[in-house]
Amino acid sequence: MNPVQRNAFEKEITLARGLMRRKEHDEAFVHLERAHVLGQQNTAPHVLSHWLMLRVAVHRREPAAIYSGRQRGLCLVRSARSLDPFPLGIRVVRTSACSSISPSTPSS
Repeated sequence: MNPVQRNAFEKEITLARGLMRRKEHDEAFVHLERAHVLGQQNTAPHVLSHWLMLRVAVHRREPAAIYSGRQRGLCLVRSARSLDPFPLGIRVVRTSACSSISPSTPSS
């Protein structure tokens, strides 16, 4: 991760954590989505963004996101990084369900 990308990632994580402490989970999730996009090509930042999104899902009481999306994402991140199954440049599309779009679904 280049220094500009690293700084942007850290800024989004810091903002998200602050909002999470204030129980502003919807706003925190927006920053976590940005952090996820910035960190998805690097294992540690990618896992961190998934972990924090899982925590937000728990606080929001979103069982679908907890048991399918976030948990699956945490499990797959490590194995997927070694296989690199998703091409560089896949964009994340924001949905209200958070985990309803597969990483292999083309974005518009």
